[in-house]
Amino acid sequence: MMSAAQTQKRGAPGRPRTGSRVAAIQALFQSEQSGEAAESVIDQFVRHRIGPDAGGFDDGRVPQADVPLFAGVVRGVARQAEALDAILAGHLAETWTVARLDPVLRALLRAAAFELSSGSQPPARVVINEYMDIAHGFFGGDEPRFANGVLDAMARSLRAAEFQR
Repeated sequence: MMSAAQTQKRGAPGRPRTGSRVAAIQALFQSEQSGEAAESVIDQFVRHRIGPDAGGFDDGRVPQADVPLFAGVVRGVARQAEALDAILAGHLAETWTVARLDPVLRALLRAAAFELSSGSQPPARVVINEYMDIAHGFFGGDEPRFANGVLDAMARSLRAAEFQR
């Protein structure tokens, strides 16, 4: 797995929306691992990890991020966790469970499932591309390919009309 610095260098310099998604994945991971409430983690990120005063990319810092998008994704995943896990489970092989996923990959797929299930913007292909850029930053093995298959299947299921054009 790559560090947040490598993720940022690959996918988010000058891209606040991508930075928001990177921070959301980190916050979702932290919330799950520590048991802290999403609101507490959002507050910590906004105060200490997001923005130009947050420092560099080391230690999970994200200098450029769209805070409303970041907070919206984290809150949305926290509120809809069961429904999102059901969506994810429906797009995994029968032998896989959501709990079996790597925790960072699980956070990434939950965030993408939230965005894909929450309306028509951004377009599904943009959501897939954004999360694939991030997956390539976090992982160096087969995880990005796995994520691509799940993201594509979820997008085609949740936003079928966008793929009929």
